[in-house]
Amino acid sequence: MKGKHTSLNFFFIFISTFLLLFSSTKASDIIWQDLSKGDRIILIRHSIAPGGGDPVGFNLQDCKTQRNLSKEGIDQSKRIGEIFKKKNIPIDQVLSSEWCRCKDTAHFAFQNFKTFSALNSTFSAPYNKNQDKQIKDLKMFINQWNSNKKNLVLITHYSIITAVTDAVPSSGEIVVTDKNFRVIGTIRTD
Repeated sequence: MKGKHTSLNFFFIFISTFLLLFSSTKASDIIWQDLSKGDRIILIRHSIAPGGGDPVGFNLQDCKTQRNLSKEGIDQSKRIGEIFKKKNIPIDQVLSSEWCRCKDTAHFAFQNFKTFSALNSTFSAPYNKNQDKQIKDLKMFINQWNSNKKNLVLITHYSIITAVTDAVPSSGEIVVTDKNFRVIGTIRTD
């Protein structure tokens, strides 16, 4: 009798895993189709940069003092860009945090980008005290943004993405929203 229960449990685990993978693939297909129409905000957490936060005393103008993308993070950034090209997603502009790991993600994924201080990390002092102003500036920018049937890509940190959406993305994860930051869906890129 025990063998039958083990086989049955294995079968249910297999079917559940298959359905989960199938449904997440279908869900990401629907999100990509939605993005092809434009008028979306695409928030991307910077790609893989091992560690947490930044080293004590880091300098925003000196990448050598910051936590940076690993080889995996660079490869992940390139994959993100390739996916956008392959899916022919219309992009109005790409804006990035001033942190090097975000700028590098933007560069390797999309090449052309501008920095926007409202996307800077608010994870730790002294930058955490800027969060309210940054979120206000970000929302004002979005309210004035005219999509022209294209999407706006924002490469930033989980602290900003979580502040505007309540989503907690992993490295390189894409969070798609409308102009009111209502989440339409997420796409993992790892």
